[in-house]
Amino acid sequence: MKKLLLVGSLFIATGAMAHNDNDSHISFSGDSCKVEFQNDVRIKPNELEIFTANDHTMTFTNNGELIVDGQTLTLDEQQRQAISDYSDSLRGQLPEVANIALEGVKIAGVAIEEVANAFNIQGLDSINDLMAEIQVEVENTFYQQGAFVMGQQSFNDFGENFESHFDEQIESAVESAMMQSMGSILMALGSELMGAGGDMQAFEQRMENMGAQIEEKVELQANALEKRADALCDNFSTIAAQEQQLVKLVPELKNYQLFSYKQNN
Repeated sequence: MKKLLLVGSLFIATGAMAHNDNDSHISFSGDSCKVEFQNDVRIKPNELEIFTANDHTMTFTNNGELIVDGQTLTLDEQQRQAISDYSDSLRGQLPEVANIALEGVKIAGVAIEEVANAFNIQGLDSINDLMAEIQVEVENTFYQQGAFVMGQQSFNDFGENFESHFDEQIESAVESAMMQSMGSILMALGSELMGAGGDMQAFEQRMENMGAQIEEKVELQANALEKRADALCDNFSTIAAQEQQLVKLVPELKNYQLFSYKQNN
């Protein structure tokens, strides 16, 4: 529960980037999203690259040049325009994934702050520092050396780094803050109990109301973020279809498709 409070909202939009251990791919938002990543993309100011797990690369430059594994392909105007449209779609939509993830970190911070204020919890500096580190980690996952990077490998790297670096730190920081604030928490609970006139049932109701208020405040933001993720998934489905049409025009791009459609079981 502690880690969920801090990290679950990082990918809050119905699992905005959910990892399936039975599959080698990253998928968006479960059954409702029918596409998943199978390669990685690197978006630079003057070119767009799609690269595979075995280091094959396709590059499309802003001047309309297509390079596949080091060889420049000759394109007609229809092919060049189709690749340009596809490149524009990726440039316009993919950075929203990073925006959603970073917004999730902010929502987690709101949840922590609300709980801390309700129970006068002290010693949150280490948790706030960790949240700042997580935000930097998300940014570094997507933004590397002046390029926007996204796809299967970058998601895997983030997940492995999060597990090895943040899991134990988060748990330790939360436990430390709780121990430092135990007196304040007990006083807050005692004050609430006195406010209920010693009536345990009334006290429980007051605590439930407090929890509901905190949940409502966080949930409003979480729901808005979920809608953004759902809309993004729809856009990705459109781009995946666009990608399939592109491959028909330029068969050399078959192995460089960024998306694949999930199979229904």
